Amino acid sequence: MSLDPEKFEAAVKQEEAYLRKVHPTADDIPGCMSLFDNFLLCHVVNAQVKSLYRYGRMSECSQKLEDFKFCMSNKSLHPEEKRDVWIRRRAEWWATRRLTKSSEDIWDIRTEPLKNYPPSLLENVDPSNAIA
Repeated sequence: MSLDPEKFEAAVKQEEAYLRKVHPTADDIPGCMSLFDNFLLCHVVNAQVKSLYRYGRMSECSQKLEDFKFCMSNKSLHPEEKRDVWIRRRAEWWATRRLTKSSEDIWDIRTEPLKNYPPSLLENVDPSNAIA
């Protein structure tokens, strides 16, 4: 499935802005050891059984390994540069996730509130049933 480049870049910008707020300093991004731990935890029996129950297949841990390898490839960067490339990578991942459909997507994102919701209590009152 191909993504519209303009929508994708707009989504990446939104995700980058959000991630920069959530991870304001270089110390806030995960370290390589925590990413390696996440990769190892993906292979434990509990995670495999949960994945089998939820999705009907074993856990796919390749993305977690790729995250660890990406972190290791950035070890020589300045901490702020490392944060920037990590944020860009995560923003691209989230943008792709947002713009493609998955079996987990059951709700559409609402951009504005529903009209006349919640309904007024007076709208639902039948005057013929009112207690005098």
